[in-house]
Amino acid sequence: MENRTRNGSRRRMYLKMVSSSLIRRASRLIIAVLAIAIGATILSGLVTIYYDIPAQLGREFRSYGANLIVLPRGDAKITREVLDDLRGLIGTEKIVGMAPYRYQTVKINEQPYIIAGTDLAQAEKNSPFWYIEGSWGNAEDTSSVMVGHEIAQTLNINIGDTFTVQGVRYGQMAEASRQDLSAEENQKRDLGAQNFSMKLSVKGIVTTGGAEEGFIFADIDMLDDLIGDTFRADVVECSVVADAAELSALSSRIERDIPALQPRAVRRLTQSQDIVLGKLQALVLLVTVVVLIITMISVYTTMMAMVAERRREIALKKALGAESKLVMGELLGEGVLLGFIGGALGVFLGFEFAQRVSLNVFGRAINFQWALIPVTIAVFITITVLASIIPVRKVMDIHPAIVLKGE
Repeated sequence: MENRTRNGSRRRMYLKMVSSSLIRRASRLIIAVLAIAIGATILSGLVTIYYDIPAQLGREFRSYGANLIVLPRGDAKITREVLDDLRGLIGTEKIVGMAPYRYQTVKINEQPYIIAGTDLAQAEKNSPFWYIEGSWGNAEDTSSVMVGHEIAQTLNINIGDTFTVQGVRYGQMAEASRQDLSAEENQKRDLGAQNFSMKLSVKGIVTTGGAEEGFIFADIDMLDDLIGDTFRADVVECSVVADAAELSALSSRIERDIPALQPRAVRRLTQSQDIVLGKLQALVLLVTVVVLIITMISVYTTMMAMVAERRREIALKKALGAESKLVMGELLGEGVLLGFIGGALGVFLGFEFAQRVSLNVFGRAINFQWALIPVTIAVFITITVLASIIPVRKVMDIHPAIVLKGE
C-alpha cells in the first residue's frame, strides 16, 4: 500500500514537472503543437479521403453509364421475379441504378421503329450523361415518351407534339417466335393477334451521339400493356458501385446463383476506374509520408531548441543529483504530451478538412471515422518520441561543472 502511494506521488510529481515546464515555455509549446496539429490535420484528412475515395469515385464513374450488363441465357426473357432476385443478390446499397429494357418493333407512317421499354427513373440514374431536351417521362403518364434525336428529325416532331404508332398485339405469346412454337401454337398466335394503334406525346428528346438517338423510350409497364403481355425484359443495365475485382466476383455469384442470367462486366469502364483510383491513392499516400517527415523534422528542431535553451537548468538538476535517465524521461514526457495535444486537435481539424474537400470535389458529405482518433494520436506520439530521441540524448553530453561555469 505504501509503495502504491509512493508510486502515485511520483507520477503526479512527474506530470506536474512536465506540464509546468511546457507552460513556462508557452511560445515553444504553441509552435510545437501547431506543427504537430497541422501534420495531424493533413494526415487524418488524407486518410479519411483515402478510405472514402473508392466509394466517392465509384459513384462519380457511374455517371459514365452502366458497368454491368445482364442478359438472359438462351432464348428466355428476364421476368420480374428474376429481376427481383438479381436486385437482392447485388444489394440495394451497391446499386446506383438498375434499368431493365424490352425492345418492341412498331410502325410510324408505315416505317418500322423500335420502342425501348424501361424503368425511366432507373434509366436516368444509369445515364445522367444523356442530354434530354424537355424531361424524362414517368410511369404515371402512360401516353408520353422520349424520342431519340434522329427520330425527332426524321418525323419532324418537337416536345409536346403527338404521333401515332401501330403494331400487332399477340397477347401472352407476344415474345415467342415462330421457331419456338408448334404449328398449332403458331396458328393460335396468328388467330389471337390484334392490330393496335395508339397516340403518344413527346415528353423529351434524347441526344447522346450514340445508338440511343434511334429509339423511342417509354415506360416498360406501358409497353407491356400496349402489346398485351406480362413483364419480360431483354436486358438489364446495372450501375453498381464496385471495382474490377468486386465486379468480377459479383458476376461469378450471379452465374452461380441465378442460372437464367448471363452477366457481362463493362471491363473498360471498371479498369479505367481502378487506374484512376490507384493513382489517386498513391498520391495521397505519398503526400502523407512527406507530411509525416516534415512534421518529424519540425518537432526535432523544436526539441533541439528546447534542450539548448535549458542547458543550465538541466545542468543544475544533474548537479543536484538528478540522473540523466530522469531528465531524459522528463523531456520525452514533454514530447509525448505535445504529440497527444497536437494529434487530438488535428483529428477533428482533419475531418473538417476532408469534409470540405469531399463537398467541393464530389458534392457529398463523408462520415467521421472514430477509429482515427486513437490511431492519429498514437502515430503523432510515436513521431514526437522518435523526433525527440536525438535531442534528448544531448542531455548525456551536458556536464554540470562546465555548463554552470559558463563555458
